[in-house]
Amino acid sequence: MRLQDLPDHLTVPDGFALTSSRGLFTNHNGPVFAATAPGDLRSGMFVLDRHCNGMGFLHGGMASGFADRALAVAVWDATNAPSVTLKLSLHFFDTVPLHSWIEAVPEVYSAANGVVQLGAEILINGAVRVARADATFRTISRTKK
Repeated sequence: MRLQDLPDHLTVPDGFALTSSRGLFTNHNGPVFAATAPGDLRSGMFVLDRHCNGMGFLHGGMASGFADRALAVAVWDATNAPSVTLKLSLHFFDTVPLHSWIEAVPEVYSAANGVVQLGAEILINGAVRVARADATFRTISRTKK
């Protein structure tokens, strides 16, 4: 998805830029933005119509996909290696309304022997905690397609 496809009334916060594509899934479910300051691993996105459940707020599956991507970026930053998700759990504290700006703020707890333990807070407007993700990733050697 392109930045110009966002509804006109939504403005990306300063310090975030559109990420490059990571494949068809991300293209369809984005756009996703990344913090631009060195060392800042936050990811952000607006909750659009297609991200919502039948009640009109962020679908849990979309929240999981967003968290998984943000956590994978943190794993790459910590290990400089591609990875796969072994375990991902989300704890929801509140609903996320349509057109909310959400951010994932990842933190790596440990990285040893190819296993990375980490988590992320999911915040509305960088302030209100609405979910928490905890995960285990394994680094892998990339194979050619």
